[in-house]
Amino acid sequence: MKVHRRSFLQGLSSSLGLLAGGALVASTAQRTGGPRATPRKILVAHRGASAYAPEHTIESYRLALKQGADFIEQDLQITRDNQLICLHDLTLERTTNVKDLFPTRFQEDVAPRSPSEQGTATAGRPIRRWYAADFTLREIKQLDAGSWFNPRFKAARVPTFQEAINLVRGRAGLYPETKAPDVYGRLGFDMERLLVAALRKNRLGTRSAERHTPVIIQSFSPESLKKLTGMLNPKLPLVLLINEQMRSRWLTPAGLAEAKQFATGIGPAKALLDKTAVAQAHHLGLSVTPYTFRLRDIGRFKTLPEEMRYYLYDLGVDAVFTDNPDLFPRH
Repeated sequence: MKVHRRSFLQGLSSSLGLLAGGALVASTAQRTGGPRATPRKILVAHRGASAYAPEHTIESYRLALKQGADFIEQDLQITRDNQLICLHDLTLERTTNVKDLFPTRFQEDVAPRSPSEQGTATAGRPIRRWYAADFTLREIKQLDAGSWFNPRFKAARVPTFQEAINLVRGRAGLYPETKAPDVYGRLGFDMERLLVAALRKNRLGTRSAERHTPVIIQSFSPESLKKLTGMLNPKLPLVLLINEQMRSRWLTPAGLAEAKQFATGIGPAKALLDKTAVAQAHHLGLSVTPYTFRLRDIGRFKTLPEEMRYYLYDLGVDAVFTDNPDLFPRH
């Protein structure tokens, strides 16, 4: 199995850019009337194997590797002392015991009218938030990042990006996301610079490294991806994530053509996709990787593998983000 995975990772390398290369092959075959290529579909473990272990922990990443993930996602945040950590939210209270260890280290925000990630906060009422950027790495390493999920994970800690690299290197690809880079920019941080520095330090993002540890960078921020385009040499695959609010701007023929100027792929919310959108993206040479496939959200489908199979083989997307790597349908 290990030999097979190394062979697969080597096969991902392409001057066209990993997933985007597969899209271009299919698109070219359609235009020339030749046989349509069937590139191997790619499994991206969303926050690790986050259906079975606490998201963005070494435990979740390790399980994702065991379950056959091709890539493992890392959402990136920045600590007060300028360290990249793997954490989905800007704040620590949802997935750690920060309220217990640092009860007074909060900021008070006013909840928006649309609750979104604010839980049950009432609109217009101040709520307490423990921002990762207000804590040093040493402080964050004291936090229990697993008990919220299950008490048996009480030893889990928030990993650094370096720790994720150390675990994943040579066993799968890395799929980091620049989270809220505009927010960090206003605080005086430079997420893109930190990310590129980490890749260079580990000699990742090079053509030789692609054979054993490919890297794809994703972001909801077009500006972040444009900035990375000018910083990366050689170029790496860059994926523009697209949510409902971004749909009318980017998930159109004109928007996709613009995205092609700084990205090699798109990562839309799965509900936004149909065959036309996938075909338009592939025609431009953009890969398509929808999010997020999980057992608790399978809609009209009977099973999660059935839902993923529909997107992969009926709509023709190139990869999926899933909380359940073990249920990914290879065929």
